[in-house]
Amino acid sequence: MEIKDNELLRQFEITTDTGLVAIEYSLQDRKIFLTKFCENENLDIEIQDEFIRNVLAIAEERKLKVVPTNLRLIKFFRKNRRYRELLPPGLKI
Repeated sequence: MEIKDNELLRQFEITTDTGLVAIEYSLQDRKIFLTKFCENENLDIEIQDEFIRNVLAIAEERKLKVVPTNLRLIKFFRKNRRYRELLPPGLKI
């Protein structure tokens, strides 16, 4: 899965056979706020989860703390405790 970081639109993107899927973000200090998950209704949940995992790997590689503000992304953090270490101190989900 090849993820494009569109810095102009401030979103991570992948192109699937059903269209474009994106996660919009905002950078502040050493935190990345994941603000919106733009998906296709036909997209498989496994592809969505893999996309989120890859975006979180990019944030981890860049040594950023992640603040999810979108409900879909918050649910992902609740299900996958492994990624809780990426949350900033004091943020409980």
